[in-house]
Amino acid sequence: MAEKKKTENTTKSDDNVIFVGKKPAMSYVLAVMTQFTAGAKEVQIKARGKSISRAVDVAEIVKNKFLGDVKVKNIEIGTEERTVDGGNKVNVSTLSILLAKG
Repeated sequence: MAEKKKTENTTKSDDNVIFVGKKPAMSYVLAVMTQFTAGAKEVQIKARGKSISRAVDVAEIVKNKFLGDVKVKNIEIGTEERTVDGGNKVNVSTLSILLAKG
């Protein structure tokens, strides 16, 4: 019986995306560093609402303290309309920071 070898192709676009939430900034810095150490050329940091300032902190810590060859390639801002309890709709700010190595 011949077994098929699985070839893992982990180049999905979501692989290099870090979603910033309520954890301490250094948790996300470690996640970004792990992606770059694993060979990623670009890592995207995304955040919404109150986590936006933490996402900026993460990008600056990675860029200035750990990896000097990382540059901010792109920054996107936007607004998402979210439905909360009771059916009310609220606007939530979004931020996406694309870091590139080299």
